[in-house]
Amino acid sequence: MIRSNEIGATILRVFLGITFFVHGLAKFQGGIANTAGFFESLGFPGFSAYVVALIELIGGIALILGIGTRIVSILFVLILAVATVKVKLTAGFLGNGQMAGYELDLALLVISLYLAAINKSFLALDNLLFRSKDA
Repeated sequence: MIRSNEIGATILRVFLGITFFVHGLAKFQGGIANTAGFFESLGFPGFSAYVVALIELIGGIALILGIGTRIVSILFVLILAVATVKVKLTAGFLGNGQMAGYELDLALLVISLYLAAINKSFLALDNLLFRSKDA
């Protein structure tokens, strides 16, 4: 029997997956070299832009399908925490007129934490691959 919290978790999982997939795709379509330059301006090595973009792209697809939800969600938490502290925190919660604030990043971080903590969601391939006695 499907519980309402599993349906809610599925909606959050698919939403988060689509959001990160689109962000990862945009990094490649907009010129990953530009993103690498931005990362370097923040003090990160340029190759980390490729790593983050691939995690967003592949992780987004994985979340949509419901594969490795906990692992991907934890990776998203790390990405969002670093982005918030290194880029958005100085702009404030709602932004400063020149840059968006960290409210969206914080919301996505909370969704990621929730998905990392829950047992399962409806229509996830993890349910087929890793069946438990509780399922």
